[in-house]
Amino acid sequence: MRKKSKSAFIDKKISKQGLRNIFDAFNKLNVLIIGDVMIDSYYFGVVSRISPEAPVPVVTIRKKETRLGGAANVALNVQSMGASPVLCSVIGADTEGELFLELLRGQKLSQKGILKSRSRITTTKTRVIGNNHQMIRVDEEVESEISKQETTQLLLRISYLIKHDQIDVIIFEDYDKGLITPKLIQQVIKIAKKKRIPTVVDPKKKNFLFYRGVDIFKPNLKELKEGLKLDFNHLKPKEMNKVASEFREEQKIGNLLITLAENGIYLNTDEKQILIPAQMRKVADVSGAGDTVVSVAALCLALSLSPLMTATLANLAGGLVCESVGVVPVNKKQLLHEALNSGMAN
Repeated sequence: MRKKSKSAFIDKKISKQGLRNIFDAFNKLNVLIIGDVMIDSYYFGVVSRISPEAPVPVVTIRKKETRLGGAANVALNVQSMGASPVLCSVIGADTEGELFLELLRGQKLSQKGILKSRSRITTTKTRVIGNNHQMIRVDEEVESEISKQETTQLLLRISYLIKHDQIDVIIFEDYDKGLITPKLIQQVIKIAKKKRIPTVVDPKKKNFLFYRGVDIFKPNLKELKEGLKLDFNHLKPKEMNKVASEFREEQKIGNLLITLAENGIYLNTDEKQILIPAQMRKVADVSGAGDTVVSVAALCLALSLSPLMTATLANLAGGLVCESVGVVPVNKKQLLHEALNSGMAN
């Protein structure tokens, strides 16, 4: 069993040089990302008229792009922060799957955790952007669970990577597309606990209650309400604290981070229940912000940073990517600049 060393960055009060040291320490981390991957396809154009065929805008396309999406966007965020991501997923044995692998190679991301399936298609989300605003999204996907055989193959691949790549933290990035199953969750958490590797979850509805015992659980408000099948007023602190604390204690979760869009991030731990406000920004697109939040939170967890510092950095990072159109990874230099000037450090 590998021993995790105590971090030098646990203390809540930190100097600006200490904050820079944290960002440097991200470069030494290996992150295993398990989740649904996809291609984000974009058509960028301009709108100057309404169609005579139907009351819809006509978008004249000026540029086309394809980008890595889903759990692959988490890998890009981890890479952008200087760490080494290892992505584990299943894609289709199709043209889009080959394009996905080409995009991985283009970003210098490893393919060793990617399996191909002849019974599935590669998830593709196509967004049409007109005048810098998303007009429509078209999804091509299969949402059924991967087969038992594919689950077994993926578990063998994950076990091998954990054994040979000295993984510092594991992220479950669940998009409800069928890759993550209860069996996969339970087996990976069991392996992680044995190896003393911390675990982080970005959940969706199907598997919401199967992540018992993870270190960080990061739903957004909609996912929390859907997952618990419960409605409550999150603007009332007592009500929010009661729901969050009961859920965290029942699921034996270390830290609960709930993203609240323009209202920031809510943190619930044994010692602290606090709302960390979002900074005022010119929001262009919220796509991919959750991927950024979970990526930065996982890196902070791997360094044993305090929950408050973890949530604060993740909150800053999620806000930053909302200033760009489309799904983009966080800019490490820009995030460090904002963190240094946010009052986090002395």
